[in-house]
Amino acid sequence: MNTADYLQRIRDADVYAVAIETPLEAAPLLSSRLGNRILLKREDLQPIFSFKIRGAFNKISHLPPERLALGVICSSAGNHAQGVALAASGKGVRALIVMPETTPTIKVNAVRALKGEVVLHGDTYDDAYAHARKLEKELGLAFIHPFDDPDVIAGQGTIAVEILEQAEESIDAIFVPIGGGGLIAGIAAYVKETDPSIKVIGVEPEDSAGMKTSLAAGHPVTLDHVGIFADGVAVRRVGDETFRLCQLYVDEIITVDTDEICAAVQEIYQDTRTIVEPAGALAVAAITKYVQSSGVKGKSFVAVNCGANMNFDRLRHVAERAALGEHREMLLAAEIPEEPGSFRNFCAAIGRRSVTEFNYRYSDSAVARVFVGVELRGGLAERAEVLESIRSIGYPVVDLSDNEMAKLHVRHMVGGRSTGIRNERLFRFEFPERPGALLNFLNAIGKQWNISLFHYRNHGSDYGRVLAGIQVRDDDLGELEAHLAELGYPHWDESDNPAYRMFLV
Repeated sequence: MNTADYLQRIRDADVYAVAIETPLEAAPLLSSRLGNRILLKREDLQPIFSFKIRGAFNKISHLPPERLALGVICSSAGNHAQGVALAASGKGVRALIVMPETTPTIKVNAVRALKGEVVLHGDTYDDAYAHARKLEKELGLAFIHPFDDPDVIAGQGTIAVEILEQAEESIDAIFVPIGGGGLIAGIAAYVKETDPSIKVIGVEPEDSAGMKTSLAAGHPVTLDHVGIFADGVAVRRVGDETFRLCQLYVDEIITVDTDEICAAVQEIYQDTRTIVEPAGALAVAAITKYVQSSGVKGKSFVAVNCGANMNFDRLRHVAERAALGEHREMLLAAEIPEEPGSFRNFCAAIGRRSVTEFNYRYSDSAVARVFVGVELRGGLAERAEVLESIRSIGYPVVDLSDNEMAKLHVRHMVGGRSTGIRNERLFRFEFPERPGALLNFLNAIGKQWNISLFHYRNHGSDYGRVLAGIQVRDDDLGELEAHLAELGYPHWDESDNPAYRMFLV
């Protein structure tokens, strides 16, 4: 197809029978932090909480009546599926939706609620795509491609029409998430044919960078593996037509990691009180990375918030990783002497910074290894300060903030049984949560008794919760109990708890 034809196709696209014209909203908090004007194109406000309704409906509207009467089929990780199901329902025709078995439950249920017939197949979009193509031939259904189709691309391009009409000032760049490429192809084709001075910058997860890899190779490349955290863009091979349009029109592609995506989800929430899905936060993550790396100020950038179909149980992961993505938390491992008072010295070296996590289990009579999370306010520079402060008191320390295995697994595995531990009692404590609270707690416990187990996590609540093993002889237990009572912290003796007996001693 002649690329200039897309301009008219986009202008003639039929989407507003089901889609809405979404607002282009300022993000004041993000704009202030980055020193640039950031505008959010709120495609997360569509009836299916995703831009995909535009392309799906435009394609179905262009099918001949006799073809449409047989029904439609598509493959999708979720958002395109909802678009097809809603469009087909509006036309009164059958919609068969093939989705990967890894699709979030919220998206599967949403498709069924729209009267789509769901078939779960395979682990990735590509597995679902192959199965849908097989069913297409067997059942005689019309296949609605999620991205590599001119009518789908034109439907997504209506977003660009709205952005240029809604913007009250000149736009320097539009940041667009990329899965198969339909969204950015439509936006870029319209923008570059209308105002070539505006940059169109694509965004992909580092572990699903299909378009960036393909552009570097000069042809569409099939990735061996794609990450599924940002499942809405988890595509192993971009489209042929979308690749061609991106070659012509896209200025640059930025990749972002999981921590940066999670930080962007939080940034969007702070400005809109809306929780977008990981794919929906890609554009904001890229703007943040672009501004921080280039130092640019005073520009106007648009982020396309492409979807908000977030599984609620994913919020735990997002919240945990967002602080790391914004460099508001660091993770470290340190070796400290196995002797009374060493914990206090370590926390004193950290200073008045809030400790977000502290994991330790006795294993050696000479050296203790601790896994610690520390809240930061000064970003990367402060990470270096913390490390230097700990080293200055002679404790070896390693920064694990960028260690994926540590972030995903090791932080939850520190501990276990300890051989040779004697006279241990297990206590659970609560204390008011404020900067320096953990150091105050350790000061109150004092140096008389050795701590042999320690677990603490700051969950953002008003009270800190600590599980501590304290070595105390039976004849000193009364003195310890009296000391704990004098401290005034609510505490419970958990020494007979079966979970302790089964897993920690």
